[in-house]
Amino acid sequence: MSTSILTPERRAALSRRSLWLAYATAGYNLLEGLVAIAAGTTASSTALIGFGLDSFVEVSSAAVLIWQFRSRVPEDRERFALRLIGVSFFALAAWVSVDAVRSLLAGGDADASPVGIGLALASLLVMPLLVRAKRRTGRELGSATVMADSTQTMLCTYLSAVLLVGLILNAAFGWSWADPIAALVIAAVAVKEGVEAWRGEHCDDCAPLPAAEGSGCADGCCTDGKA
Repeated sequence: MSTSILTPERRAALSRRSLWLAYATAGYNLLEGLVAIAAGTTASSTALIGFGLDSFVEVSSAAVLIWQFRSRVPEDRERFALRLIGVSFFALAAWVSVDAVRSLLAGGDADASPVGIGLALASLLVMPLLVRAKRRTGRELGSATVMADSTQTMLCTYLSAVLLVGLILNAAFGWSWADPIAALVIAAVAVKEGVEAWRGEHCDDCAPLPAAEGSGCADGCCTDGKA
């Protein structure tokens, strides 16, 4: 975490980097979501469809970052935007949970999905790179929004691993129950992230602005993390 005072030029450069990282995240997750939902529908995979819907929530998180750094959104708008993301996560968890329980009770079988496995592997390669870049940028810039967005991207990495395990178990051993179980794990993590977004608890690693530049809060990230 950098404690030096950023020059205006460096701050502008970090802001531009944050924007490009947000654009890259939104673009990748949009493509990921479309592929996952198409593959999930073809294979009747609740886990894949849930993963695809989560990708669209990730797009909304990136959109919050783009909104802030293009429009300089005030702190109260940032909190409202984070709560909207929280609601999106709750809706995702509810839908995935209901469909997963239905699949378990009805005994519906999900087909093997080579496309889904390939997608999960690709995400496991791409997402950690984005997380690392965002966290380095967010810490130096002292931006709670960038740090929150990096947390959302890390969630996508975890979900990719869960999805991959479920799809491989189903493809290799015919364990169709692994798919809805993986979907329920996705739903549980979505609830956790939704609660944190609603409460604004994404500031644990956020570096405050130097005292010479502000009040010690940056982009809604205050010392107690509750602002």
